[in-house]
Amino acid sequence: MVTNTSGKKKTAIARATIRPGNGRVRINSRPVEVIEPEMARLKMLEPFRIASHLRDEFDVDVSVSGGGISGQADAVRTAIARAIVDHTGDAEVRDAFMEFDRSLLVNDVRQREPKKWGGPGARARYQKSYR
Repeated sequence: MVTNTSGKKKTAIARATIRPGNGRVRINSRPVEVIEPEMARLKMLEPFRIASHLRDEFDVDVSVSGGGISGQADAVRTAIARAIVDHTGDAEVRDAFMEFDRSLLVNDVRQREPKKWGGPGARARYQKSYR
């Protein structure tokens, strides 16, 4: 049985496909072990840290696009956690994910505020000098 899920963070979108296998995790067709930086890799593998007994039962393929390194890592971890919960249907695993961090199963809907005229950013204004 194959399960497809997705995860989002800022402008990054990750789509995960999980199938029975022997624990292979691939991000954009690359083994997760070669993903740099290390903090992003550790963040992507958090669902397997919580549900460590399930790591060797599945092969996970994730395609991720958009955003930056951190946003992509968060999107991937959400997609993997959702895939594990959907594939196993295990309420204990779902509760463990929710207890650890709600954003493992729920997309973070926050977006950056658009820049406006009259300043260098969304809220900051250009300074003025009278002399």
